[in-house]
Amino acid sequence: MLTPLRIGQIVPSSNTTMETEVPAMLRAREAVRPERFTFHSSRMRMHKVTKEELEAMNKEGLRCAAELADARVDVMSTACLVAIMAMGVGHHRKVERELTEVARANRSLAPVMTSAGALIDGLKTLGARRISLMAPYMRPLTDLVVQYIEHEGIEVIDAICFEIPDNLEVGLRDPHLLLQDVKRLNTQGADVVVGSACVQMPSLPAIQPLEDRLGVPVVSTAICTVRRMLDHLGLEAVVPNAGALLSGRYPAAAPVGAPAV
Repeated sequence: MLTPLRIGQIVPSSNTTMETEVPAMLRAREAVRPERFTFHSSRMRMHKVTKEELEAMNKEGLRCAAELADARVDVMSTACLVAIMAMGVGHHRKVERELTEVARANRSLAPVMTSAGALIDGLKTLGARRISLMAPYMRPLTDLVVQYIEHEGIEVIDAICFEIPDNLEVGLRDPHLLLQDVKRLNTQGADVVVGSACVQMPSLPAIQPLEDRLGVPVVSTAICTVRRMLDHLGLEAVVPNAGALLSGRYPAAAPVGAPAV
């Protein structure tokens, strides 16, 4: 019997979606592949999605990394996108370095990643040059996410945001609404559509239907996070009904290893 792999996440205290969608995808994978998983998290306090609360929350990430190191997880990831992207372009690389240092100081050899970096990596794996996205944030934060992605060399054709400031309310949004929301999104010429550029806005049930309708790959931050986790663990990136990125058709676009310096 295979020893289960331990999935560790550093989660905003009001986030409920990453501890729902990440396990759901990996449980679905268990139906078609032999590996098994357990799930572990440590929480950072955050209620409102404002830049001030995001900055305060980020300071707790190092404590969370130490806690997950104690559990000897096999891979460790942050579960917040905008908290990193709002801090300036390329910030996920700095966060990954700092969290890795804490993990190593606490005798953990687990690869350390961020959901923000995973979204960028997932888009590059799909060869995306032009994308459209949907997000729940207020417009100023959505604009920061767009700037962040474009700094990584990916053009954002259109970005619609639902302007929901309360993080718990974001997590309660019906993912099937995205099937209607996308009608307002300009996807003409997009290589990839991001159905949820947020770790808290649920989207998993809508991803495959969106992809089937639009005829281009559709991803979410949660899907990109699972993809990067599987890459770090050296496992085939296959999850049923989770879109092209987890179809097994796309090899990793970049080598997986220690965070870039």
